[in-house]
Amino acid sequence: MNKKPESKSLVGLGARIRTHREALKLSRGYVAEELGVSLSTLQAWENDEREPAASSILRLSDTLKTSVGKLLLGADSEESKPVSTAVLTGGTTVDVKGNTVDLEEFVFVPRYNVSAAAGYGAWNDDESPMFTVSFRRYWVTNHLKADPAKLSVISVSGDSMEGVLNDKDIILVNHADREPREGIYVLRIDGQLLVKRVQRLPGAQLRITSTNPAYEPYNISLNDIPDDFDILGKVVWYGRVI
Repeated sequence: MNKKPESKSLVGLGARIRTHREALKLSRGYVAEELGVSLSTLQAWENDEREPAASSILRLSDTLKTSVGKLLLGADSEESKPVSTAVLTGGTTVDVKGNTVDLEEFVFVPRYNVSAAAGYGAWNDDESPMFTVSFRRYWVTNHLKADPAKLSVISVSGDSMEGVLNDKDIILVNHADREPREGIYVLRIDGQLLVKRVQRLPGAQLRITSTNPAYEPYNISLNDIPDDFDILGKVVWYGRVI
């Protein structure tokens, strides 16, 4: 018997994947190829027989031209609407000082229970967002120059990027920025999520390095990309508990 998804937030995900795909007139074969998965895997997702991983949901949202929130929860779902930690009084949202808060000034980014390892790799299979993290819309659009629908928040584990990104830091990832340049990126290699410094070298080479000298750097050829390698996005912000 096929195991149906149990996560409340993912109920109906398969139907939404199929609806978005059909609205764009995309074949299952095309979408599966874009995602780097088998046709049977995509079919299992659409039939709600299996849940896609968080990294696959992010790529799905990109391929299907929709946001992660709409894909996970549906455009009209009450759960997909922004959740405010401010006080609601008589239909008006106010902060702790009583000042009126305009929620349109904020974007609410999904926080996943997923770790990108600053080490040798870590993956957590709890794929649904735990909650959202709010950021000022002005800061996101004007300073990050980012589309809020293409952002997610995950955590860091391990010590290979210590001094820049430490164990248990949280990072904001821009999944629209997947063209490798100089910077820190979230990568998928051999089924593992890694956060590493990336440098593009002459000869179509990517240099993958850590700040901790205990971890050896290595190169990946853009002319011979491994089957299970993907750049999931650029790290654009981090948060840390002192």
